[in-house]
Amino acid sequence: MNTFFLSIAMGLCLLMFMSLYRCLFGPTVLDRLIGVNAIGSKTVVLLLLIGCLYERVDMFVDIALAYAFLNFVAVIAASRYFHKRKGLYEESFND
Repeated sequence: MNTFFLSIAMGLCLLMFMSLYRCLFGPTVLDRLIGVNAIGSKTVVLLLLIGCLYERVDMFVDIALAYAFLNFVAVIAASRYFHKRKGLYEESFND
């Protein structure tokens, strides 16, 4: 069973690198924000998989819930900031 969880975790890490690429080279601020949100969501699942590997799911569920809430609040705050700044749909940060 540990091999199954480990292989799922490795696949999830590979998917996180694809989202990281979107964060670094996204053409718009919105693409970068979605990439950060995707990384945060995958991190929550990765934390739960780590909890299953260490057989301490009860502790890691609390950590994952706190991280998911923090990710949600951060993405909402960033999107509201860029919306008020009218920079959400600009071409890039450098313009």
